[in-house]
Amino acid sequence: MIVDLRSDTLTKPTPEMMEAMMNASVGDDVFGEDPTVNELEKKCAELFDMEDAIYCPSGTMTNQIGLNVLSQPYEEVICYEGAHIYRYEGGGVAGNSGLSFRLLKGNRGRLNVDDIKANINPDDIHFPKTSVIALENTVNKGGGCHYQLDEIRRIRELSMEYGLKMHLDGARLFNALVETGEGPAAYGKCFDTLSLCLSKGLGAPVGSVLIGKAKHIKQARRVRKFFGGGMRQAGYLAAAGLYALDHHVNRLKEDHYRANEIGKALIGLNFVDEVLPVDTNIVIFRLADDLTANDFLQELSGHGVKAVPFGSNEVRFVTHLDFNDEMLERTIEILKSLKIK
Repeated sequence: MIVDLRSDTLTKPTPEMMEAMMNASVGDDVFGEDPTVNELEKKCAELFDMEDAIYCPSGTMTNQIGLNVLSQPYEEVICYEGAHIYRYEGGGVAGNSGLSFRLLKGNRGRLNVDDIKANINPDDIHFPKTSVIALENTVNKGGGCHYQLDEIRRIRELSMEYGLKMHLDGARLFNALVETGEGPAAYGKCFDTLSLCLSKGLGAPVGSVLIGKAKHIKQARRVRKFFGGGMRQAGYLAAAGLYALDHHVNRLKEDHYRANEIGKALIGLNFVDEVLPVDTNIVIFRLADDLTANDFLQELSGHGVKAVPFGSNEVRFVTHLDFNDEMLERTIEILKSLKIK
């Protein structure tokens, strides 16, 4: 048995999802004529009580487009120093939109009003104009921790006071929502653009949706075009996203339960120095003494378990749709059996 905990992007479509994909009605989406893409976009906009949405190949693209339509070149984005838009999107914000970053530490990556306010640039030609506050929920580098809606509302009030736009990288937003019990529509009221990934915890094979105001999504279609993101009969893929939204949201709690069980099993093992709190489907732990992440992962791989390094001595596990209870038991058994000095 190979257990792959590298990411929740590794899932395969379920048979039922495949059936939905094969039965999809399709057309040319660049002409706006793919009925299944249109249905997905309409569903996402309504779900978050926002005006419009656009379907794209990836979450990186929806993040890049969102930041682009909310800003002008030479302006600045405030975000967490470990945010996906900064660390894992190939420097695209600089090249695609001519933007710079103001990086904040936050509490496990969650920003607060005071930190943000202290880092809004004055109206001075020596500084880039602060234009966007970008949040991430859940926070990948923060171990899958999530915001409370009240804090986001306070940040929104600050953004309106200073005339700033707000973008959400919601790659794992539904992981947060099933834990907090908050509704999607409440998030729609707090952000100008919101990126929602369908190919992580929700289990679709491809695709993300950018949701926002009609004027921003109209511009987003132009930006998607020059980014090369226009697809044709994309309804086959959009059908997977529709199925995921209808059937794979509530089951995210199963992933959270299994992640929490792994986190508990890691505590007290001789090769583990610290386990970050497990809030959703991500487990991050720091290795003890001189053990490196690469050495540990090589040992773990020899037992049939895959994970990724998250620093020189940190490891990340991510639970997902294709990680079941049998795999959970096997993973815990292997971890407890490792003889690492």
